[in-house]
Amino acid sequence: MSQNRNITRRSLLKRAAGVTAGLTTFPYFVASSSLGKAGNVTPANRIVMGCIGAGGQGTHNTKAFLNNPAVRMVAVCDVNQDRRQKAKNLIDRHYGDKGCATFRDFRELLAREDIDAVVIATQDHWHALIATAAAQAGKDMYCEKPTGVAVAEGKAMRDAVRRYGRVFQTGTQQRSERNFRFACELARNGYVGKIKTVKVGAPGPEYKRAYRKPTTEEPIPAGFDYDMYLGPAPMKPYNGGRWAFPDWYLTWDYCAGFIVNWGVHHLDIANWGCPAVSDEAFEVECRGNYRNDGLTDNINDWQAEFSYASGLRMTYSDTGHPNKQGCQFKGDKGWVHVNRRGIWAEPASLLNVSIKPNETHLGDSTSHHADFIGCVQTRRDPVSPVEAGHKASYLGLVPEIACRLGRKLKWDSAKEQFIGDRQANQMLARPMRSPWHL
Repeated sequence: MSQNRNITRRSLLKRAAGVTAGLTTFPYFVASSSLGKAGNVTPANRIVMGCIGAGGQGTHNTKAFLNNPAVRMVAVCDVNQDRRQKAKNLIDRHYGDKGCATFRDFRELLAREDIDAVVIATQDHWHALIATAAAQAGKDMYCEKPTGVAVAEGKAMRDAVRRYGRVFQTGTQQRSERNFRFACELARNGYVGKIKTVKVGAPGPEYKRAYRKPTTEEPIPAGFDYDMYLGPAPMKPYNGGRWAFPDWYLTWDYCAGFIVNWGVHHLDIANWGCPAVSDEAFEVECRGNYRNDGLTDNINDWQAEFSYASGLRMTYSDTGHPNKQGCQFKGDKGWVHVNRRGIWAEPASLLNVSIKPNETHLGDSTSHHADFIGCVQTRRDPVSPVEAGHKASYLGLVPEIACRLGRKLKWDSAKEQFIGDRQANQMLARPMRSPWHL
């Protein structure tokens, strides 16, 4: 389903992140779809895809798209040579050929005019830069959550997606699971009454035995482009913990912590079932502690409270108890609680409700990846559009700022900025290492 685009490889490489130096030329690859090797799907309808970031989640997403007959995966990009090769081998084995191209620099993959869509599954500090460049290049995106490590990054991503008319699916896959959708439909249609309280619980850092490598400088492994891995993050001496999972997940330079990276899943459900939590202005307080364990330094635990002028209240905390995780909507007629283990309600009869045809229905996606491909074909918004990903991300980023500053903050949801607090507003963006910029 390749489309004609008014963009050249040269112009893209000039404007992506403002960097032109150090790029090498590469052979142009003719997609297998154009050669009629698309199985039961006609070549004209084939979605040609590439994957940027070939770690665990990137591999998971690649496998999901490989199993979709409407897709042809033709390229993979990663800063680590071993991961690039493993991803290429996976794709080539699936198609029985050697056609998958590999790239170290995402800009070269985006410059391929035959690619319609990309998976973005890098560390969080890269999401916004790659997504905005992909939008400029005319690519649709399946992008892992969150939308970045700062509120300004999510705004830039959202604006680029809309400006260039791209299809964007956020990797908040709970929207494609029936229990989460049903809980939100019960809340949205008033079955629990007027919502008074939304309770969100997410796991804190589960990796108590994190990598814990000595923080001393180590030799950069062969085949690993450390400078490209850091990208906009500060230049610091190489240490294996800076890019190995789980340490990068717990390190501020590359991730805003579980309060954002994991919590975004349940915050998204809170916003889906009760849009007022992001649509209305609020005050937020947050208490928590921060890690100081080797390279890891971001938030370790938190207790946040959001207060709205309408009387609505949302609490958001870390919890190690699986049953307390998830999202609960509590109204004046009852409550419904949902997480990855199940769904519960009071009264229990709520679980037998059938949503009426004239009531709010929140879609019917049962596969996040298939939903994305269907939307690429039809040009409609997926079940987790970019706005939803942005809002769910800042519902974690905003209390983190309140915790870091140690004071109550007021948030203007319309302007997406703090009210009367210059220092807090300065923290809505992070400085990027030159020459990278949005």
